[in-house]
Amino acid sequence: MKTLGFIGTGGMGSGMAANLIKAGYRLVVNDIRREVARNLESQGAEFKASPKAVAEASELVLSMLPYNEAVQEVGLGKGGLHEASSGAKIWIDCSSIDKKTILNVNQELQKKGWKILDASAGGVEEQAAAGTLSLWVSGPKELFDQHLPVFQAMGKKIVHVGELGNAKLVKNAMAMFGAIQHMGLAEIFTWLKKGGVSEETVHTVLRNSQNHSESVERVCETLVSSKFKPRKSWMPKDVGFGLEMAREMEVPVPFSALAYQLFSIAQANGLDGYEATGIAYHVYALISGQKKG
Repeated sequence: MKTLGFIGTGGMGSGMAANLIKAGYRLVVNDIRREVARNLESQGAEFKASPKAVAEASELVLSMLPYNEAVQEVGLGKGGLHEASSGAKIWIDCSSIDKKTILNVNQELQKKGWKILDASAGGVEEQAAAGTLSLWVSGPKELFDQHLPVFQAMGKKIVHVGELGNAKLVKNAMAMFGAIQHMGLAEIFTWLKKGGVSEETVHTVLRNSQNHSESVERVCETLVSSKFKPRKSWMPKDVGFGLEMAREMEVPVPFSALAYQLFSIAQANGLDGYEATGIAYHVYALISGQKKG
């Protein structure tokens, strides 16, 4: 039985890690919040006190972390992977961070003999738990091919997207597209409702149009039901990374920038405590005069 390490067992990471256990892998885990790893421990995972200890007890390390700084700390900080004296020398980082961070960490870890694949996940916590994520992976193709079964245990739509760092860029781009889509759908729902067209009718129209897709359906169902999950959306952070990269590349992205501004309005009015669809709905209700901030 192959032993894998998994660092970052929060909302997304716990579902991904659980599916690795279901696929027959032995798992050692770490998270700065011990309590979030206890569910995985009940499924047979072993908790380790540091990323270094995870690496030394495994053949391959995966991570799902929320910020650039967390990835830097896991890779290069005290008790980080770079201090491991044995065990794994391959790291698959699935975190939603920017491209520059993974490239910088890779440059340093290469000196210690590490090889890195970076991956990004498209989907939400429910899809992570179900093992139906879209996964975009970049880095050495032969390393990707070698570890394809690991990705297949966590996702259903897996695409290799080229050289290291590209998966982060793709994740940022998909977040930008998603932000535009969420805001656009919230906009037409709000406008047509004010014009006398029911939300159910708008949903039916979209379902029977050339604009329909799996993601449109998911957003429409949430808008019609108004059942917005009260959880933090990471989409604005990922859009922000994309805007920063676009500026550096001197590529204009006006629609993404506008969607990001709308997320900022939501945050300023205390409306950011929802998933992305809920944020879009509430910010359009606010700016259309249907909701007071």
